[in-house]
Amino acid sequence: MTNSALALPRSARASQRTWIADRLPVLAVVAILISFWYLAAILMNAPLVRDAFERNETNYTSVELVAATLNSERPVVPAPHQVAAQFIDSMFGYPFDSPRSLAYHSWVTLSATLVGFTLGSLFGIVLAVLIVHARALEKSLLPWIICSQMVPILAVAPIVIVVLGALGIHGLLPKSLISAYLCFFPVTIGMVKGLTSPDPFQLDLMRTYSASAAQLFWKLRWPSSVPFLFASLKVAIAISLVGAIVGELPTGAQAGIGARLLTGSYYGQTLQIWAALVAAAIMATCLIALLDAAAAWTNRRMGAGI
Repeated sequence: MTNSALALPRSARASQRTWIADRLPVLAVVAILISFWYLAAILMNAPLVRDAFERNETNYTSVELVAATLNSERPVVPAPHQVAAQFIDSMFGYPFDSPRSLAYHSWVTLSATLVGFTLGSLFGIVLAVLIVHARALEKSLLPWIICSQMVPILAVAPIVIVVLGALGIHGLLPKSLISAYLCFFPVTIGMVKGLTSPDPFQLDLMRTYSASAAQLFWKLRWPSSVPFLFASLKVAIAISLVGAIVGELPTGAQAGIGARLLTGSYYGQTLQIWAALVAAAIMATCLIALLDAAAAWTNRRMGAGI
């Protein structure tokens, strides 16, 4: 009894030490990046701040110069604490439906991202299934799928927007189609690799059991492709977010992260631009984390690690 009672705290402490040790490299890299960020803010903002002091004929020390570079109203490179303050203020300082609310703009972009991701992922899975089961499609369709990603999205987006606008289609759908155009490619390639990953011996064994094409797919090919599917989905969701933002740029959209970036660039609001980028990065991180959780749950359901 006593040994068991003592073993539990030791195990908990060991688990805690392992948890900290696993995250120390990440925290160290984050600390280094933030340090370089502050250094870049000082170096990039110093000329403008020095010119402002000289125009006002104000004497200053090095400490005052550094402090001014880190708190400039319109910095070339904003300091991390300025970006954090702008992000918090624009995210939580306004009503959700306000055009100045970053939460509202984030939701507009997120909705287009999710619709585009769903459409692109389903399309990519269907294409992969067709390619794997029809050799002619592998040789004729797969090269065109690869070539489709060689066209810059900044060239494709205005074409999609103009064509759909001429058909009277505006709003969410054009941005979603641009997201789908970007994200279907990694899903297609990943699923083709996953569906063809079973060993030939396994395929021959299934055939000796007189398995039908449907049984071969659902009992062997599909389970084998699940790890490849989630790996490609994590790439696709990040690309889908980029596609939604790019889709907002040529339209002059009034809402969305892309609209926020355009407004910030027009009026020289660098803090607004950086806060929008932070919001996009947080959204991408959360979406990938959700897919990681879904992958872990799926693996447990399929008996992985048991």
